Amino acid sequence: MSAGGTGGRLQGKIALVTGGCSGIGLGIVERFVAEGAQVLVADLQDEKGANIEARFAGKVAYRRCDVTQEADIAAATAAAAEVFGGLDVLVNNAGAGGTPAGSMDMTTDGWDQTHALLLRAPMLGTKHAAPLMIARGGGSVINIASIAGLEAGWGLAYGVAKCGVIHLSKLSAADLAIHNIRVNAICPGVIVTPIFGMSIGLERAAADQMTAALVESAAQMQPLRRPGAPADIAGAALFLATEDSSFVTGTHIVVDGGITVGQRISWNPEAVLPIHVAMAPHAPTPEDAA
Repeated sequence: MSAGGTGGRLQGKIALVTGGCSGIGLGIVERFVAEGAQVLVADLQDEKGANIEARFAGKVAYRRCDVTQEADIAAATAAAAEVFGGLDVLVNNAGAGGTPAGSMDMTTDGWDQTHALLLRAPMLGTKHAAPLMIARGGGSVINIASIAGLEAGWGLAYGVAKCGVIHLSKLSAADLAIHNIRVNAICPGVIVTPIFGMSIGLERAAADQMTAALVESAAQMQPLRRPGAPADIAGAALFLATEDSSFVTGTHIVVDGGITVGQRISWNPEAVLPIHVAMAPHAPTPEDAA
């Protein structure tokens, strides 16, 4: 990582990060700035946005943006060009847990709102960013998906939307390759951010406080015994933003501490496979062998 944001791997690059005021988005903004990029942060947290602008004076600009509104997305991408001169990297990160409803209690409003935020917004972000990238000879779109798009157990509407983001990345990559625009997705696992508290209805401040309490329990959920952090996702985003990934497009990178490798028994020697519990009463004993 570069010191003081000079001479880094993103020197001369301009990025737009939605949801960049906290959590994974903030981690990406911090890493991109450290590597020399100028960053337009699009979010709804005005106070945090002003603080980030002041913290990275001349390197970060904040614009209020509701990514469920196409006009806001169009304005944010235009602001990147107006403030910094163009756009090279788009990170479609803004999101929340969405409706927790299951198949039998799902509402159309809950479903539509979740998908407007998590799936439609990345599509619209790509739509409005692409012309600016074409003007600079190409670029990189990075969509933040989730392991929820790869397996069940993380919410119905959320999981379907994130699965859509993975496929959207593949289709957009095919569509935009002719313009030298690469499109990929990152699938985070349990990354300790305020999104967990907000998904159960907590206000932002309370969700921020809850985050610290999740650190220890999150570390027990996957083979790598430490909690996932925004910096882990930022590292993958940096790779996809740089020329190191110039031959990588239309795919997804899983950054989950191994949580999707298989059942807990595959990595935890203390775990017991349910089928072994069921078979235990019927297993032969030494006396039977005799």
